[in-house]
Amino acid sequence: MAAASEQDLKPTCRVVRAGAAFTGKQALSYAPAISAESVGARGIHLQLVTIPPGGKAKPHKHAAHETALYVLSGRSGMWFGEKLEEHVAAEAGDFLYIPADMPHQPYNASDSEDCVALIARTDPNEQESVILLPELDEAHR
Repeated sequence: MAAASEQDLKPTCRVVRAGAAFTGKQALSYAPAISAESVGARGIHLQLVTIPPGGKAKPHKHAAHETALYVLSGRSGMWFGEKLEEHVAAEAGDFLYIPADMPHQPYNASDSEDCVALIARTDPNEQESVILLPELDEAHR
């Protein structure tokens, strides 16, 4: 997504199409839409995430930022907690909340279908608050 000029970022209502997909620090595919970069957002970003069949994120957390997701298609599981010892499952039509600073590792529970979700986070810059947790990489192989 091309960087907007300062004039373009004046707060106003905008229609935005998802930008080109990129692979985030978490090793998942994201299509950014609403963000500080695209519309000058100050406290939120909104984007799509796609987890391929059998795919999973690197264990991570978002420093000081809450996350909410809506699963559009597919099924996902997520390990969470200080040692990734807790688990939830979500499927199309479910909402999921992740508190700020919560270690988590989402994965696609299907070996044949993508899991696609809409993500909203209180960080207007998607990748800035991502903290990878390599010490948890072996928790769920």
